[in-house]
Amino acid sequence: MEMKIIARIENRFRGKFGIPRQSGLADAEESRIVFEKEYRNPDALRGLDGYSYLWLLWEFSENLRDGQWSPTVRPPRLGGNVRMGVFATRSPFRPNPVGLSSVRLLRIEQDASDGPVLVVSGADLMDGTPIYDIKPYLPYTDSHPDAKAGFGGEFTSYRLPVRFTDDAAKAAAEAGMGEEVLKSLADVLALDPRPAYQKDPERIYKMSYDRYEIGFRVSDEEITVCDIRPA
Repeated sequence: MEMKIIARIENRFRGKFGIPRQSGLADAEESRIVFEKEYRNPDALRGLDGYSYLWLLWEFSENLRDGQWSPTVRPPRLGGNVRMGVFATRSPFRPNPVGLSSVRLLRIEQDASDGPVLVVSGADLMDGTPIYDIKPYLPYTDSHPDAKAGFGGEFTSYRLPVRFTDDAAKAAAEAGMGEEVLKSLADVLALDPRPAYQKDPERIYKMSYDRYEIGFRVSDEEITVCDIRPA
């Protein structure tokens, strides 16, 4: 079966580290879905503005694969030491590198130079990720409030407060980071991007975000942004 790339996503996630583990968790983060030239046809989007949420079918394009697959994986949230069946997880290391995400449709930019463009929030895709299909989210059939969440349900409310040091705040201002970018960055960092087995409160983690490299530390109480510099 031939799969055609219909679009690519554009956002501030320049590297894999720091991307939310699930869609919808960082709702302040906006992304643009830019169609390939062959599919830049407004007729293909007719009626889409009547929906609030969309399903994206996409490719884990940055995963290194050797053609092999494993029936079990080590979810980072379980400390990286507990194995679970690959089909009981949303791990990117799968027999087929296919991702599925639900995002909120904010608007359709019909007159953009690369349009029509979909502007969405809550995406968990890296900048440049290829998208294979877009489908409307239907609440009467796609929502199941009584569904069991398995071991993944243990982390639904996990967030940490984010604090910027004076040096980081000054660097952000000098680098021209506006309030909207800082708010979105804090929203992403609050999810704690670390694997659960990394507990060193003095370690400085590096994350590529927009045009910047972000340095931060994590304790049990908060995430501290200590360094911001142009990437």
